[in-house]
Amino acid sequence: MTKYLIIYEKSLDGYSAYVPDLPGCTSAGATKEEVTENIVEAIKLHIEVMRESGYDIPEPNSESETLVFA
Repeated sequence: MTKYLIIYEKSLDGYSAYVPDLPGCTSAGATKEEVTENIVEAIKLHIEVMRESGYDIPEPNSESETLVFA
């Protein structure tokens, strides 16, 4: 199973999410649960369209790290 990193951003009216390894794959939702459901569907559709268009599917290579500054 391929696992892609999802970046979440909170805004005043909800959440947005994007996948760094799949340029253009983004979604939004009112709650984190909603945006998670939406981005999972967006990933599936994004990969499907890439396959149908003859593009290579990128392997995940993004990493995350949380830094704390005091």
